[in-house]
Amino acid sequence: MLTDRAAVVLQDRPVVPMTSWLSEVLRATVESERSLQIVTPPHCRLSTPTRMLLQSMPSRWVVQDEGCGYYDGLTGAVLTWQDEAFAPARDESGETQVADAFTAAGAGPTGERQLSVSFRTLHRPTADLVLGGALEAAWRALTGALPAGWGTSEPAGLTWSRRQLTELAHERAPRSTWTVIVGTAERPAVATLRVIRTPEGVEEDVTLTVGFGPGEEMPLGTLPELAEELVTRYGLTTMLCQLRKARRDLSAPPHYEDPPLPYAFVLGPAEVQEAGRDTASRTPLEERPVQLGPSARPGFYYALGDAETAESWAALERLLRHLRGAPPA
Repeated sequence: MLTDRAAVVLQDRPVVPMTSWLSEVLRATVESERSLQIVTPPHCRLSTPTRMLLQSMPSRWVVQDEGCGYYDGLTGAVLTWQDEAFAPARDESGETQVADAFTAAGAGPTGERQLSVSFRTLHRPTADLVLGGALEAAWRALTGALPAGWGTSEPAGLTWSRRQLTELAHERAPRSTWTVIVGTAERPAVATLRVIRTPEGVEEDVTLTVGFGPGEEMPLGTLPELAEELVTRYGLTTMLCQLRKARRDLSAPPHYEDPPLPYAFVLGPAEVQEAGRDTASRTPLEERPVQLGPSARPGFYYALGDAETAESWAALERLLRHLRGAPPA
C-alpha cells in the first residue's frame, strides 16, 4: 500500500531478506521521501542486511500483536496508524509505550553471541585496483575461510569474486554500489559492503558480523593482527569492533536483544596524522594503544574493555573526544 508518507509492505516468511524487489522498493521510497514500513506476523525475523538498512534509513518494522495491535520490532514502541503511516502511540503524558511482547519474549541468556567489525578503507582510483581485499582479510581472520557468495540482494547466489565485485562497482560509478556477502552454515557470517566514489578516492564501507554458539570461542585475539593487515595493506581509515548477545544465525527477532558493546577501535595512519601523533598515542584509556604499521606512518589499535558493560561505550566516548581535541566531559 502506498500513501503520501509511506510504502507499506506485507511480508510473511520465517526470515525477511533484502530481496531485489524489496531493495528496489526501499530505493524508491527514499527517492520519493517516503518511509518503508514492513508489516509482519510475530513469528517473522529479519536478516542482518534487512535490519541494518531499516535502521539506517527512515523505515520501520511493524509487528502484528494480539495485545497492543502493532509494535516496532526493533525498538518495541507500540504503534498506531495515523496520518497515513504507522507511528508511535503516545499516552496522555506524551510518552511512548513499549509492547509487552517485545520485552517478554525470548528473555533469558542463550550463550549465543555475535562479533561485528565495521571499517572503512580508502584507495587511490588506479587502473589496477581490485576491491574486496580488506573484506576478504577480515573474513579469513574471523572465520578461517573465505566468503562463500555475494550479490546485490538476498539470497546472495553468486560465487565470491573480487574481480566481479570490482567490475560491478566500476560499471556503476560514480553511483555507489551496495552488496551483501555470505558465509556457510558451519560458521554463520554475513557482511554488507558499499563502494563509494569520493573526491579522495574509492571508499569501501564494510560491516562484517559473525555468529557464535554456546561454548564457541570468538577469535578476539586476532583483531590486532587483522587491524595491522588492514592498515598496512588495504588503506584502513577507521574500524570499530563490537560484541553482542544475540542469535548465532544472525537473524533479528521481534523482541528485545542487548545492544552491541564496543570492544576495540582502530585509527588509520591518515586519521592519526590528522589527530596528531602525540594525541593518538597518549589517551585517557587504561591500556596503551598498540602501534600498527611502520613507525613513520603508524595506525593505532585501542582496547576498550571486555564489552560486558556500558563502560565500554564510556571508554569509546572518552577516546573520541580526546582524538578530536575536545575537553573531557
